[in-house]
Amino acid sequence: MHLNKNLLKLHFTIFIWGFTAILGALIALPALQLVWYRMLIAFISLFLYSLIKGQHQKISIYSILKLGGIGIIVALHWLCFFHSIKVSTISVALVSLSSTALFTGILDPLVNKIKISLIDIFVSLIIIIGIAIIFSFETNYTSGILFGLASAFLAAVFTILNAKEVKKINPVTISAYEMLGGFLLLTLYLFFTSGTAIFTTRIPISDLIYLFILGTICTAFAYVLGVLVMKELSPYTVILTTNLEPVYGILMAFFFFGDNEKMTFQFYIGAFIILLAVFSYPMLKRKLAKNVN
Repeated sequence: MHLNKNLLKLHFTIFIWGFTAILGALIALPALQLVWYRMLIAFISLFLYSLIKGQHQKISIYSILKLGGIGIIVALHWLCFFHSIKVSTISVALVSLSSTALFTGILDPLVNKIKISLIDIFVSLIIIIGIAIIFSFETNYTSGILFGLASAFLAAVFTILNAKEVKKINPVTISAYEMLGGFLLLTLYLFFTSGTAIFTTRIPISDLIYLFILGTICTAFAYVLGVLVMKELSPYTVILTTNLEPVYGILMAFFFFGDNEKMTFQFYIGAFIILLAVFSYPMLKRKLAKNVN
């Protein structure tokens, strides 16, 4: 029963992550301002949570700067993801983001100097086939696909970097400093390109509500809940279940936006191939590990 409760919490967390894409489409602000507000609200929420729960960890200036640098990568990842939604559809952005497994399989061996496995190569080739099918038929959404793939690449980069930091620093502290780093970079960019416009521009009430939900529930709360649940479940269960994010997101997109999210039959063929590869990956890895042992 305890396992089932944690599994339900994990599914709820992933459902919230999938809802992020819905909010990205509902918020009228451009991707840059959207991410700026998200990181600001998330930083404040995480910082307050860490103080209340006594989880704020003192770290060196070097570590703060390193986490701030990773936060810049997170900011760029979100910028590409939300821009992908703005110029295409939620379905295109989420399916493109599913290729994170492809980039992780390529980058992780290079960064950590480990041998790339045949399974990584096989799954990567399958994902590439799925992306190629989508590219060949969804010519109207080329820009969205490219930004979605860039988002996936950046997600792989900061995931690999965070894997090293989480061994030494409290996950909540990591996320708080990363949100601060990304927020400061975007603030500098907006100041030099738009002056104080970001502070004087009037935002619709609906956007303010969506931004608050995005920064608190979909970012700070979901992150903390996800970390807590992941401590109770096996990595295999977490990885396999996390792959449901694009599925939940696409289903919610149909519910909220209906016909606007309908794609060609070939798109769903390509999406099915990508998701099949992504879902199969942890199972193949587990089977290989058992055979080796």
